[in-house]
Amino acid sequence: MVSDRAPAGGDSWRRQGWDQRYRQAEPGSAAAVLADNLHLLPPRGRALDLACGLGSNAMLLAGAGLETEAWDYSPVALERLMERARRQGLAITPRERDVEQHPPPAVSFDVIVVAHFLHRPTAPDLFRALRPGGVLFYQTWSRARVSDAGPSNPAFRLAEGELLTLFAGLRPLLYREEGDQGDTTQGLRDVACLVARKPA
Repeated sequence: MVSDRAPAGGDSWRRQGWDQRYRQAEPGSAAAVLADNLHLLPPRGRALDLACGLGSNAMLLAGAGLETEAWDYSPVALERLMERARRQGLAITPRERDVEQHPPPAVSFDVIVVAHFLHRPTAPDLFRALRPGGVLFYQTWSRARVSDAGPSNPAFRLAEGELLTLFAGLRPLLYREEGDQGDTTQGLRDVACLVARKPA
């Protein structure tokens, strides 16, 4: 496992907190923005599951035949992901990385997936990291919600339409933000989803 996280005493408590969380967590399903739109993936190329956690998105990307990297701050999360990948015969390259301090380099990926992670200053980095024609799959919590799921701090949730603004340089292929419209017992609530392509 490659590490790009510079050691710092001040962040050790934060890392320990995430490690503990991932020791106890059960792997969930891949994000709906990816799982429901696999037909929008390219047939080949390099893919990144950014801030991957236990890596269900990376598993789906690798299973689709993409050369897949999974980046996260927590080595525990990455170790658990690699155990699952080995059991299923999937090739995934893990990288222990503080993505806020070390975002992906320019023109490096054909697909980037981000789920339930929001650090607004990295949006321009993600745009630059996509190769021409590359596709971004992004899903995270919105302030318009119908349940208590997700972070309580509104700073960690998207304002209405904000995802479109953050990635205005990409061409939207799909955008979904249902808020409290209609029958709130159905649909995809509490989140905003974007699939968007970088101009070739």
